[in-house]
Amino acid sequence: MTTKSGGAGAFSRFDLSRVPSPCFVIDKAAIERNLAILADVRDRAGIKLLLALKAFSMWSLGDLVGRYLDGTATSGLWEARLAKAHYHGEVATFCAGYKAGDLAEVCALSDHVIFNSPSQIRRFRRELAAARDAGERFDIGLRLNPMHAEGEVAKYDPAQPHSRLGHPADQLTAADLEGVTGLHFHSLCEQDFPPLRRTWEALAPRVAPYLNRLEWLNLGGGHHITRADYQRDDLVAFLRDLREATGLEVYLEPGEAIAFDAGVLVGEVLDVIDNGMPVAIVDISATCHMPDVIEAPYRPAMIGEMPEGEGVAVRLGGPSCLAGDIIGDYRFGELPVPGQRIAFLDQAHYSMVKTTTFNGVPLPAIALWDSRDDSLEIVREFGWESFRDRLS
Repeated sequence: MTTKSGGAGAFSRFDLSRVPSPCFVIDKAAIERNLAILADVRDRAGIKLLLALKAFSMWSLGDLVGRYLDGTATSGLWEARLAKAHYHGEVATFCAGYKAGDLAEVCALSDHVIFNSPSQIRRFRRELAAARDAGERFDIGLRLNPMHAEGEVAKYDPAQPHSRLGHPADQLTAADLEGVTGLHFHSLCEQDFPPLRRTWEALAPRVAPYLNRLEWLNLGGGHHITRADYQRDDLVAFLRDLREATGLEVYLEPGEAIAFDAGVLVGEVLDVIDNGMPVAIVDISATCHMPDVIEAPYRPAMIGEMPEGEGVAVRLGGPSCLAGDIIGDYRFGELPVPGQRIAFLDQAHYSMVKTTTFNGVPLPAIALWDSRDDSLEIVREFGWESFRDRLS
């Protein structure tokens, strides 16, 4: 996968030495810019927009998110707890496999409880009835697999063959929708509008017979709505038509779009060696701090890197013992030296929520910067206790 970043933007004037290393730096102004774009789409289309916490869970910005969006989309009990404690509005919870012991609290925290299969709904019918008898108010959704693949990378494509995500749409029957109020589907990843239209065109004939018994449709996430080249007017027209044709409430739950191009990961060169080419060891670890670099794989853009053919090519790798802890090859104006700061673009989404302490590698600090007035707050730093307390 290639980076979708639009460039350094305001971060080109941020002094990397102002924060500890490593550190995620989030631009509050960029977050608010993205939220405003999303709210405009929501208002023009007459739909509801939820923040997918799986992509961006910086809960210190929960009040800001609440001023623009309608709520949050969560992926299980712990995210639902976070949503209720630090965010505002509706909570839609989907989990591929609920545990019976978690379900009562999930129902208490959520407005929409979305299941991955009709068999799960049937199996937990008693628990759902007990939650309602206890006074909890929620509706039940079913996730469908649209059986239409648009993903660039198979491992990130929920519609890949033999996928575990969503009830296959070609198996849907009226009996599967007993007690179900809404349908959910999610099969996009960092994509623009045409893949959404094609996915709905593939799915619509399969769900058309059942729409009159539903109240809402959730089109999931993966929509890069805040990217400069996204076809927002086309999306608005599509959503209006969908809402009017079906008579249903329509939801989108973008995650990356909220934090797109709104954060960098700052690091520091620790050592430079030569092994057929210059190799720099940095305090940013691909496996611990940016696992999508290895999993996708993809190459994150770096602030200040030189064009191909210019400068000196340097391989950047992390401090862990994993041989594959390699971020990529980058071109510098001159050979980097220990103590030199670097920063990778568009790291606010997913990288922050996926960090680990494998090998005892420290977690990056989290800083909130506002490019409008240059104010800076170190929101959190992590001590070695974060590593210790995950173990026993």
